[in-house]
Amino acid sequence: MNSVDDVLAGLDPEQRAVAEAVRGPVCVLAGAGTGKTRAITHRIAHAVRTGYVDSANVLAVTFTTRAAGELRHRLQALGAPGVQARTFHAAALRQLTYFWPKVIGGAAPSVIESKLPVLREALRTTRTSADVLRDVAGEVEWAKVTQVTPEDYVAVAAKSGRKPPIPADELARVYDAYESIRRERHLVDFETILELTAAVMTEHHEVAAQIRRQYRYFVVDEYQDVNPLQKLLLDTWLGGRDDVCVVGDPNQTIYSFTGASPRYLTGFSVEHPGATVVKLVRDYRSTPQVVDLANLVIAKGRSPHRLELLAQRPDGPRPAFTEYDDEPAEAAGTARAIRRLLDKGVPTREIAVLFRVNSQSEGYEDALTKADIPYLVRGAERFFQRPEVRHAVVLLRGAARSASGEPLASEVHHILAGVGLTPKAPPGGGKTREKWESLRALADLAEDMAADGADLSTFVAELERRATEQHAPPVEGVTLASFHSAKGLEWDAVFLVGLTDGMLPIIRAETDEQREEERRLLYVGITRAREHLTLSWALARAPGGRRGRRPSRFLDGLTGRVSTPPPAAPVARERRPVAARVACRVCAKTLSAAAEQKLGRCATCPAEYDETLLENLRTWRATVAKESKIPPYVVFTDVTLQAIAERAPRSEQELLSIAGIGRVKLEKYGEAVLNLCRES
Repeated sequence: MNSVDDVLAGLDPEQRAVAEAVRGPVCVLAGAGTGKTRAITHRIAHAVRTGYVDSANVLAVTFTTRAAGELRHRLQALGAPGVQARTFHAAALRQLTYFWPKVIGGAAPSVIESKLPVLREALRTTRTSADVLRDVAGEVEWAKVTQVTPEDYVAVAAKSGRKPPIPADELARVYDAYESIRRERHLVDFETILELTAAVMTEHHEVAAQIRRQYRYFVVDEYQDVNPLQKLLLDTWLGGRDDVCVVGDPNQTIYSFTGASPRYLTGFSVEHPGATVVKLVRDYRSTPQVVDLANLVIAKGRSPHRLELLAQRPDGPRPAFTEYDDEPAEAAGTARAIRRLLDKGVPTREIAVLFRVNSQSEGYEDALTKADIPYLVRGAERFFQRPEVRHAVVLLRGAARSASGEPLASEVHHILAGVGLTPKAPPGGGKTREKWESLRALADLAEDMAADGADLSTFVAELERRATEQHAPPVEGVTLASFHSAKGLEWDAVFLVGLTDGMLPIIRAETDEQREEERRLLYVGITRAREHLTLSWALARAPGGRRGRRPSRFLDGLTGRVSTPPPAAPVARERRPVAARVACRVCAKTLSAAAEQKLGRCATCPAEYDETLLENLRTWRATVAKESKIPPYVVFTDVTLQAIAERAPRSEQELLSIAGIGRVKLEKYGEAVLNLCRES
């Protein structure tokens, strides 16, 4: 680019407003697909090229290493090399490592990539089962990012409405043991890195002064996902200055459960009166049909902070809503729909299947394997950490040192053939196909670079850069991913599956705030699609099961169909005396066991029931028991809850027909139970 005007060329009016607002404080509210990265990179380049700031004095903070690498590459192309673009953790670790020997003394602590090994030891010292290891790790991370100490955890968790995986006092002991082990071994986790960096700057003014001389111009991406600890570090870096530009989307706030707080984004103008606020709403990613659906879903929410997108692309197909009898049928139907897209020329790498929880992946893996469609599970092993990729890179690095002079593409193909790359892909999905697709991606990248005149040394250097920035080459295969892990990505075709109440919103979303976050999660899923979008749900878990599920409440009024509630259980006859014969309602055999009589069937006969209803009943019972300070079984036994879930009573008469429920319990709990049944 030859002039300052070139940096501003091609920007839409709102993006240009961002680029020209070179002086902070600036808040950019950027909707999905509106070109926020383009806007902020051009803003930085404009500030550098107009002389407002030197590129060495800029710190751009992102949430992923790949995003940081993307910023650096774009800025270099815009004539602003030298800008530091890093994650919070990478920037803090660099500063902490540099200053530690000078102000603390000795070697800097070692960084642990995962808390799990240390937490496993902490669990053993407190005699806590390791079955809850990952859940405990998540709760410890929440405590650390919100600056809650082990001593304060019990009180703060209760006040915040947290539901830890183990009793709060037990978790506090595990947390305390974890911190003790970590300190004894001179280790730091990601949260401690941020905390220590802020502490060193606060306690050592010469350190703060040097860092603030280095960085005086800040840009923070994904600001709706900033947590209190990250905000503390940012404020420490700023030191009372306000030359900061924050970028985020209130519609995409989906990490509150980890401690992230959207209030820093939505309250930016309150914190910085007079701040420049620019809204980016022109959606260049999705068709008008996809954008309209996204707008309708978010408009039904309660948040006052939302952006209405304006589609800029030509028309495309309308989003499809598909109802299936059961989950296997949904997975098989999705695989068939993917096959139709493939036949129309849509590449597998441009198709994604998104779900609420990772456990839903298995059924789709099976269905795609049966349909001979390759797939990749996002959130599994990172590309450059896969054994076949690591092995290939080692061989390529060795070959580069020998400098045979053979053309790049043919030499790479020869090396990769030795570790499993064949001319044709193996059938189906699974590990074998995933390995082949990984090697194929390396070969394709080599062919692309060979066309630009690269040699093997240049190719290896590019692989090493990509590995550092976690920038994997495109791999063929349908992406299977959770809604959370799909954030920031996009595909030509997206299938949102398993959209039933109890799954989205997930059953543990009990407050209005939590349910609103689930709505935003659906919004994120919808806005991943460029053109083709299918939303689906299954009425039963297994073939032949009770079709008691209903589509997600977030789809009410959007599907073009009327959702039919499950049929009410037949009105039972008047209750018989205990001594009377009770027959199994499945096989008609006389029931003798009390539990079987209560269920109304033999223990071995198949049962059809609403899983979501049963889980709702258990949650309700636990709450009632806690409030009444009585054991849960005093409210209703497990067998009674099972019977209620199987029969789904809709009236007091039907509820009374279940053994173990009399007038006293009907008066105490009848209304609440019937409401749960009617909502199922």
